Amino acid sequence: MLDIKNAKLAFKKFLENYKNQDDLGFDLKVIHTYNVVENARILAKGLNLSKEDIELAELIGLLHDIGRFEELKILNKFDSVGFNHAEHGVKMLFKDGLVRNFIQNNEYDKIIETAIANHSKFAIEKNLDEKTLLHCKIIRDSDKLDNFRVKEEEKIESIFPKVVSSKEEFENSTISDAVYNSIKKLECVRLLDRKTPIDYWICVLAFIFDLNFSISYKIVKEKNYVNHLIDRFDYKIADTKEKIEEIREILNNYVDEKIKIYS
Repeated sequence: MLDIKNAKLAFKKFLENYKNQDDLGFDLKVIHTYNVVENARILAKGLNLSKEDIELAELIGLLHDIGRFEELKILNKFDSVGFNHAEHGVKMLFKDGLVRNFIQNNEYDKIIETAIANHSKFAIEKNLDEKTLLHCKIIRDSDKLDNFRVKEEEKIESIFPKVVSSKEEFENSTISDAVYNSIKKLECVRLLDRKTPIDYWICVLAFIFDLNFSISYKIVKEKNYVNHLIDRFDYKIADTKEKIEEIREILNNYVDEKIKIYS
């Protein structure tokens, strides 16, 4: 039986193991988790899912980044290339048995495990059943939507800790060819292609190409995320500024087209 209220209490207790964590990324990830839970609820309700599936989507949102807290504890930074937080989270939950703190029975274990394992992959694995695939899509969209919020609201030094430390690093950065070409092909950016500070920012913007639902694109449009994220910086290099404006047009057109297709 699902009980999202008790699961949230269990998550709060889980966080006590990390309460001495003074890294900027800790508070960011706690806030991010709760926002992903809320996004999952909004998307699931918008898709007219059952109460059971709405609460399951919320639970997956609550647990999706649980490996991030161990990542901070071990590395004192986020390293999406060198540390697979989704894989580590799955180990904590299902090999170490932590999942039973959040849900008593194992009825939904396979869906929860698969959704968490796939939430940060470049693409969802193939041949999943309909319900599992649905929850994989919900957590991926919920996560990306809050990633846009984080990049819009949070301090620069807390967004990419130990990677980029100032606004000036973004503003005086060039765009790598591989990153630029991914945008032109309407594709997400591969993590290993990120070479410069602004590459990291564009990688986030490119998440737009991987959203799955009309409601997700409508949220991006309503929040004006593309323009707000791009306008956060004053690009000093002429070539970067020109490419950024091209990227702005590509992304805004893509969002508009997806809303039109889904409507």
